[in-house]
Amino acid sequence: MDPNQTHFEEDINDQMQSRLAKLGRLREMGLDPFENERYDRTHSLLHVHDKHEELADKTVRVAGRVISMRAMGKATFFHLTDQTGRLQVYAKKDDLGEEGYELVKLLDVGDFAGVQGFVFKTRTGEVSVHAQELTLLSKALRPLPLGKEKDGQVWYGLSDVEARYRQRYADLVVHPEVRHVFERRSLIISTLRDEMRRLGYIEVETPILQPLYGGAAARPFVTHHNALDIELYMRIAPELYLKRLVVGGFEAVFEIGKQFRNEGIDTRHNPEFTMMEAYEAYCDYPRHMEVFETVVGACAMVVHGSHSFESLGHTIDVTPPWPRLKLYDAIKEYSGIDFSQVQDEDEARRLAMARGVDVEEVVGYGKIVDEVLKSTVIPRLIQPTFLYEYPYELSPLSKRNPQRPEMVQRFQPFIAGLEMGNSFSELNDPLDQRERFQMQLSARMAGDEEAHQMDEDFLRALEYGMPPTVGLGLGVDRLCMLLLDQRSIRDVILFPQMRPEE
Repeated sequence: MDPNQTHFEEDINDQMQSRLAKLGRLREMGLDPFENERYDRTHSLLHVHDKHEELADKTVRVAGRVISMRAMGKATFFHLTDQTGRLQVYAKKDDLGEEGYELVKLLDVGDFAGVQGFVFKTRTGEVSVHAQELTLLSKALRPLPLGKEKDGQVWYGLSDVEARYRQRYADLVVHPEVRHVFERRSLIISTLRDEMRRLGYIEVETPILQPLYGGAAARPFVTHHNALDIELYMRIAPELYLKRLVVGGFEAVFEIGKQFRNEGIDTRHNPEFTMMEAYEAYCDYPRHMEVFETVVGACAMVVHGSHSFESLGHTIDVTPPWPRLKLYDAIKEYSGIDFSQVQDEDEARRLAMARGVDVEEVVGYGKIVDEVLKSTVIPRLIQPTFLYEYPYELSPLSKRNPQRPEMVQRFQPFIAGLEMGNSFSELNDPLDQRERFQMQLSARMAGDEEAHQMDEDFLRALEYGMPPTVGLGLGVDRLCMLLLDQRSIRDVILFPQMRPEE
C-alpha cells in the first residue's frame, strides 16, 4: 500500500477516536446528539442569504451540516450547509455562556447543528447568523473527505472516481455540484411525465417480476419465487405488458421505470437503468418522431432555457424537426456498404470485416448490420437525427414495410453519438408474431442468448385484436447524460452497480 495513503488512513482513525471522545463528553454533560427528533427551522440557508436585508437584526432558526470551522479565542466562525446553500454562523462565548460555548468547542466538521440567532453582516460583508442558541442535532463520527495535507501532498478521500460512486452519500456532501446534477435529473423526469400527460397519455405501472421476459434483445436477471416455486425474471422491458393494455382498451399509455439487463458495465450501460416507454393506438411511427422531439425539447428548455446547449464537447440543437435518414442510406454514407444490395449473411460479414468491423462471432444478418451501424455511423451522429427502416431480423415485434417486406417500420433517435431510444409500428398480426417468435427460438438454439422467448399469453392477447399501434422507448439515463453534460451513465445514476469491496 502507498505509505501516504497509510498515513491518511491512520489520520482518519485518530480523528474518529477524537470524535468518539467528544461524544463521550457530550453524554457526560447530559446531551445525546442522537436523541434529537426534530428541529423547527424558520428559514432555509439560501433564504437567509438572499433576503438578508429584510431579515437584518431579526431572529431566525436555521439548521444544517457543519462544513468548516475557525476558532478565534472566545469566538468561533463556522459554516452550515443545507440542500439550498451555505451560510456562516458567528458563535461567541459571551452570548452562549460557558456551557453553550463548550458545545461549540465539541463541534466537528460534518456534525449537524441548529442555530437560533439574528441576521447580520460581518466587517468583510459576509451574511451571517449571530448565534444566541446552539443545538447539536447529530454527531459525525467519521470525518468528511474534504482534503488533508500530509507529507507535502493534499489527499482527497473521494478524488478516486470509484470511491465517489461507491460512497455517493459522501460525494454529495463534498461535491455540491453532483447534488445539482441529480436535482436536475429529477426535474427532467418530472418534465417527461408532465409532457406525456399533456400529450394525452395515461401513466401506468406494469410488473417488474415476470414469468417470461421480452420486449428487447437482452439477457435477464433470474430469481426464484419460493411460495409458487417458479423462476421469475427481472423485466428487460415493459413492452409486452403495455401492449396488453392497448388490447384492453387503453389508447395512449406510458410508464417511467426501472429495467434490468444482465449485461456489461461501461460508460453507457448499467445493469439497472431507467426507461420511458409509451404506446399509442391508431397512429404510425412518424407520430412518435414528433413526440420524441417534443419531450426532449421540453426537457432542454427546463434545464437550459433553450433548445441549444453545450454537451459532450459539442453544441447541440434539439429544435424540431430533426433530420430523418433511412438506416441503409446512413450506413452507405459512412461505411460505403450498401446493405440494400446485400441480403446474404456471409457476404454481409465479409463486407463488414473488410471495413474493420469485428463480426466474426456475430450470428445473423441483422446483428451484422447492427454492428456496422454501431461502429461506423452512430459515433458520427452528433446533431439530433432519426434513422428509420430497419431489417426485420432486428425487430421481431414491429410491422413490416408493405413496400419492402424485408424491412420494418422502425426508427431510432441519436444525439451526440448516443442512441437515445427506439420506436416502431407494433406488429399486431398474431400469426406473423408467432412466426417471428419461432425465428427467435431458432436463433436461441443457434447460440443467440438475447433472442426472444415464445410468449403464448402475449400471442393470445394479440388474437383478441390490437388496433394499429406505435410504441416508443426513451433512455432516461442517456437523456440526462446529454442534457447535464455527463460522459458516464454512472454520473447520472445515484447508486450505479459496483463490484463488492474486497
